[in-house]
Amino acid sequence: MSRRIACFKAYDIRGKLLTELDENIAFRIGKAIVEVLSAKSIVVGSDVRLTSNPLKLALSAGAISAGADVIDIGMVGTEEVYFATSLLKVDAGIEITASHNPLDYNGMKIVKKGSVPISGDSGLKDIRQRAERYDEDDVNSALAALSDNGQIGSPNDFLAGEPTVSMSLFEQTAYRQQSTRSEYVAHVCSYIDIQALHNKRFVVNAGNGAAGPALDAIENYLRSQGVWVLFDKVHHQPDGQFPNGIPNPLLPEARSDTADAVIACQADMGIAWDGDFDRCFLFDETGQFIEGYYIVGLLAEAFLKKHPGQGIIYDPRVYWNTEEIIASSKGKAIKSKTGHAFIKERMRKEDAVYGGEMSAHHYFRDFAYCDSGMIPWLLVAELMAVSKQPLSILVNDRIARFPSSGEINSTVTDADQTLSRVLAHYRPLANEIDETDGLGLSFGNWRFNLRKSNTEPVIRLNVEGRGDEALVAEKTSELLNMIRR
Repeated sequence: MSRRIACFKAYDIRGKLLTELDENIAFRIGKAIVEVLSAKSIVVGSDVRLTSNPLKLALSAGAISAGADVIDIGMVGTEEVYFATSLLKVDAGIEITASHNPLDYNGMKIVKKGSVPISGDSGLKDIRQRAERYDEDDVNSALAALSDNGQIGSPNDFLAGEPTVSMSLFEQTAYRQQSTRSEYVAHVCSYIDIQALHNKRFVVNAGNGAAGPALDAIENYLRSQGVWVLFDKVHHQPDGQFPNGIPNPLLPEARSDTADAVIACQADMGIAWDGDFDRCFLFDETGQFIEGYYIVGLLAEAFLKKHPGQGIIYDPRVYWNTEEIIASSKGKAIKSKTGHAFIKERMRKEDAVYGGEMSAHHYFRDFAYCDSGMIPWLLVAELMAVSKQPLSILVNDRIARFPSSGEINSTVTDADQTLSRVLAHYRPLANEIDETDGLGLSFGNWRFNLRKSNTEPVIRLNVEGRGDEALVAEKTSELLNMIRR
């Protein structure tokens, strides 16, 4: 008997535990990845969620059953899997993570050789189809044979983090544990002159996710090089039950702990991460949250100073600030469809030095064109030190020059009909139409982008203007009234 698998999305795997994702499905996916990619060796890692290790071991069992060697790099962030996949020259890398999704979810992010992403158009559908072919009873029998007591663990054991699979039963030639963290830390720190961080003070909020141990390793590395940085650590210890809430600093209600600590500690900057730390979010010295849009412009300028004339990739939701900075820095502006698979593909095609999305995903050529949540804050900290200016001064002028609404989501009954209604109203008034991703219309001193979600009945709105915050607020309200009508 085969089994339908519902956790495959456009760019990764995400599903509700027990109903959409369990050890049986993870075994199938591991086996299918190896067979579809003809992989001889893979890297696996996992975040702090209680079910992540059981899913990782089940996936590893499936991969080994298909003939691959497995290198388990432990509890790590997604970008550490990207890094290890290239460093160890394996055929695939898989991070078990649900990032900022609710506690009763988990998932996987997959790359192939060279840390090239796998999406629905580049192998994910094939993996799903292959995984659905395996007989469910055969998979359960294989899992039971790999357990200590010859039985599949109960659902409650799985949810509590107790794996069915015992890796001690694998041949050591097929499975090994190996840390690549020291190489990873040295690499991310190589992006800056680390002496610029000496005697700085940062509030760091790992959100009880995977960022804490990685940050400790960075701190130890800096000290070994004679660089002393004071880190005021908030929610630092990894905890798969997330006692302080799921880490997702994009939500306004998830920002106060970091902002309050910045003010209390009189820190130079605040940094917060999501669960698998592939995104970082920055707070200036006053505790003010800085939208990711303005960090893209800041990093674009920093890279173009070091690499004049190079390409910068950016997404089409809001981009006037980014384009002006790239033009004034004599860089090559390259607009790309939103989403990590599209950005990474375009990064490789253009050999761009840096790419950024307003959602706080930042991509780097020397990081296998992948996104990192550690490199951005290091670069911004260096920029603050070199310029001798606080973060507020570095961004406030740009925020005033190009105010934006931030991304606003609206649940609708018919996304296509809503888009058509908005287009019919605004198109005759627009002087520029951009359909790189969703619907983008410009009107001289303001513009908006409207796009629908790939996975839910949601419309996402972004509005920006030229030096007129009141106009942005007015047009945002006007558009929301039409969308939610």
